Amino acid sequence: MKNIILSAKKLSKSFAHNGGQIHILSQIDFDLYQNDFTVIMGTSGSGKSTLLYALSGMDRATAGQVIYNDNNLVTMNENSLAKLRCNDFGFVFQSMHLISNLTIYENIAVAGYLNKNNTSKSTCMRADDLISKMGLYSIKTHLPSQVSGGEQQRCAIARAVINTPKILFADEPTGALNRKNTNDVLDLLTNLNKSGQSILMVTHDIRAALRSTRLLYLDDGKIIGELELPEYKPEDEKRREVQVNAWLNSLEW
Repeated sequence: MKNIILSAKKLSKSFAHNGGQIHILSQIDFDLYQNDFTVIMGTSGSGKSTLLYALSGMDRATAGQVIYNDNNLVTMNENSLAKLRCNDFGFVFQSMHLISNLTIYENIAVAGYLNKNNTSKSTCMRADDLISKMGLYSIKTHLPSQVSGGEQQRCAIARAVINTPKILFADEPTGALNRKNTNDVLDLLTNLNKSGQSILMVTHDIRAALRSTRLLYLDDGKIIGELELPEYKPEDEKRREVQVNAWLNSLEW
């Protein structure tokens, strides 16, 4: 039986507009399982990113609960949320948000220094290990502007996992990359998941969705479909793509 690491109950998000309410998320019930690679898909405007931000504490839901370690993120104060995001959650975005005047190595290490549970020595050791594992050693002294988009995103992923987060949240992490860099980043995320990293990712890219072990489909702020998949294997990709496309077509994607 899978362990639930995070759970949403009756989660809703709305905005006031012209005297009325615009509903982005509507009464969502959702469990994130430990060690899963869960991907959320849906058309533009379906609420994918809003759901990701609400689940991660980056944004506060209007109603409902997000339960993590017996705490409700919806009612936590900002200081507690900031500590949670630093210690337990990692974040990767389409825009890498690297610090332009820091080197690749420094961009990775700085997140470790912000975590008070780490020592300077342990942060340096972890950063060195990630630099090597993610193929960034030859450019570790370069600035972000001096490296490719794929290398920047690998740096952003290394920064996101330096504190060994319980959950890695990713919002369209391959959206700005070419095909080769996309594959490199997806390989990296897949390997992280196979090593035990729990991942929740939003994407519109089927190539990215194929790496998941669980697919959810969001429409008009509601989860209307779910597909379980076995662990990704490159030799099964074509068959997997046919299965995922058929599932998406059944949901009128």
